Amino acid sequence: MEDKIKSIITCDLDGKVETFSEGAEKLFGYTKDEVIGKKRVSDFSPGEIVLGHVVNWLKIAVDKGEWEGETVFIGKDKNEIPSKIKITPTKGKSGEHIGYCGVTTPLADKTADEVRPKISFFTKVFKWMVIMRLPFLSATFVPIFAGAAVTSMLGEPVSWSWLGLTLLGGAFLHIGTNTSNDYFDHRSGTDAINYNYSNEGLNGGSRSIQMGLITPKGMLILAIITFAMSAVVGVPLIMKSGLQILWLGLIGFFSGLFYTAPPFKFSSRRGMGEFLIGLNFGPLMVAGSALVQTGRLIPEAFLAGIPIGLLIAAVVYMNEFPDHESDKATGKNTLIVVFGPERARAGYVALIASAFVSIVIMALNGTLPMLSLIALLAVYFGYTATKTLYKYYNNRLLQPANWGTIIMHSVTGILLTIGIWLGNSL
Repeated sequence: MEDKIKSIITCDLDGKVETFSEGAEKLFGYTKDEVIGKKRVSDFSPGEIVLGHVVNWLKIAVDKGEWEGETVFIGKDKNEIPSKIKITPTKGKSGEHIGYCGVTTPLADKTADEVRPKISFFTKVFKWMVIMRLPFLSATFVPIFAGAAVTSMLGEPVSWSWLGLTLLGGAFLHIGTNTSNDYFDHRSGTDAINYNYSNEGLNGGSRSIQMGLITPKGMLILAIITFAMSAVVGVPLIMKSGLQILWLGLIGFFSGLFYTAPPFKFSSRRGMGEFLIGLNFGPLMVAGSALVQTGRLIPEAFLAGIPIGLLIAAVVYMNEFPDHESDKATGKNTLIVVFGPERARAGYVALIASAFVSIVIMALNGTLPMLSLIALLAVYFGYTATKTLYKYYNNRLLQPANWGTIIMHSVTGILLTIGIWLGNSL
């Protein structure tokens, strides 16, 4: 490769490629038409380098005006390219930071291993957190703790060991769902053409396969292993609680697996995916948790799961806004695709309003203790997320609303659990 090649690429703050020089075409093997508006600069780097170094390089570039160093890039033919790169922030007409410019030259006298940045142990651990999407296990933990709270509300003792085992089984089932969804979204091409994915994993899947953190086969094997581990953990739960817990687990397994997997692809069936997520991570999981504790299905547990289920459905619903173009292109008919982003905003309001109204109704009619009303404090997050959604529903600035919805679900679930658990003892 000629040392005289100089690649110049500019991108916005999300890393979306805006300009791609002739030198970049020669260096990476892509044409402008293949890259501009279709790829991000992170697509040219190995995933572990992106996770472990790129964010820091960009920060230094902003703080000091530039960052310069050596690294490895990946070309279109998957070959590794030892290179020297200089990153500088780009500015708008008013001097505001609007993106980055990377000037890259190949290093013909060095091998990829000689310039490859070291990957720390923390990055290697973090990689698996990304692959399994572990930070989002709160969607499982919240309803399981709520089920224990309902048990306590009814005057029955809570076994912490059985609660821990329930959390473990639920976590394995959730991870199996995450990884299988990523695998089948890769198979369908949905993730490959998604240009609007979140760098923080809020939407567009984990991107682990696309980043090269794991192979498609590896992701499938991980899904099989974690689903199998959920079954292993489920054995003692079934022995304690009976076949009812098995049926609940099977509903969670099949709806989680076939959320994106053929032949059902529930996520593509005009609201079926959102409904099943709300059902599984709401009423069914709360009821299942209480079932492990008490040995019976409790109506109050199903009811207590309604607001939690509506809010986790709202999380998924919000995350579907940035994905709607790639979803539409691959026939993944989420509700955002069905209604269109602008009209679909009302659906988000309906979900969160229904969640909080249900808490009020259950507190007033005696289903839940009055202390459960403390969960209404989380309305603030719904209000701010709604304002952001209505203004930026088709814009990168929507991201605070994604985080706000996640926080609203968690805070509501925690406060509701506290209100249920302590309500009858005050």
